[in-house]
Amino acid sequence: MLEYLSEITQLSHSQFIYCLITVFVAGMVRGFSGFALSAIVVASMARTVPTVELIPMAYLLEGAASLVMLRGGVRDADMSIVWVLAIGSAIGVPIGLLATTSLPVEATRVVALCLILVLASMQLFKITPRFVGTKAGLYGTGLFAGMATGLASVGGMVVALYVLASKIDPRSMRGALVMYLFIGMFTSLVWHLLYGIMDMRAVMRGVVFIPPLLIGVFIGVQLFRPSLQGFYKRFCLVLLMCLSVAGLVSVLG
Repeated sequence: MLEYLSEITQLSHSQFIYCLITVFVAGMVRGFSGFALSAIVVASMARTVPTVELIPMAYLLEGAASLVMLRGGVRDADMSIVWVLAIGSAIGVPIGLLATTSLPVEATRVVALCLILVLASMQLFKITPRFVGTKAGLYGTGLFAGMATGLASVGGMVVALYVLASKIDPRSMRGALVMYLFIGMFTSLVWHLLYGIMDMRAVMRGVVFIPPLLIGVFIGVQLFRPSLQGFYKRFCLVLLMCLSVAGLVSVLG
C-alpha cells in the first residue's frame, strides 16, 4: 500500500510519511482555530516538496476542510464582516501580484511576516493599536490581506489578526475565519487556473491526503468546546507568531 501511495503521489516513502503526519496535524489545528492549514503545510513541507507544488495541494486540502466546516461557519460568522474582508481581499490580490513582478518576492515576504509577528505579539501582550478592530481597519484589512496574498501568500494570517482584535466571542471569530477562507477558495481557483499550477500531480496528492486531513479536522472541531474557548485567542496569537517565525526561518535560512 505504501509503495502504491508513494508512486501515485510521486513522493519517496519518507517524504510521504512526513507529509501524512504534517497534514494530519495541520487538520487538527484548522479544525480548532479555523485557519492556518496552508501556512503549516507550506512552512513544514517547503524543504521536502517544492513550494510551487505545495500551493495547489494546499488549495485542495483547504477546500475539503472548508466544506466540512462550512455549516459551523455559516451558523457562527458575522457575514457582514466576512463579505467586506473577502471583497477587499479580491481587490487586493491583483495589486499584490502586480507588485510581485517589480519587487523582490523574498523581501516582501519577510516584511509581511515581520509585520504579522509584531502585530500578533502586540495583541498577545494587550498592546493593540486603536485602528485595529475598527470599521476603517476592517476595510483596510481586507485590501491588505489581498495584497499580502498576492505578495507573499499570507493573506489569511492578516485576516486572522483583524478578527482576533475584534471584540467578538471566540465562536464568532472562528466562524468568520472559516467563511473567509471558504469564499477565498473561488478567487484562488481563478488564479491557479490562470497560472497553470493546478495539475494532475496536485490532484492526486490532494485525493490521497484529504482523508487524514479530515480525521485531523474532526478531532480539532471536537476540541473546540466551551471549556477550551477561553484559550482560543491566546492559542491563535501564539500560533500566528510561530508561523511567522517559521516562515522567516524558511526564507532567511
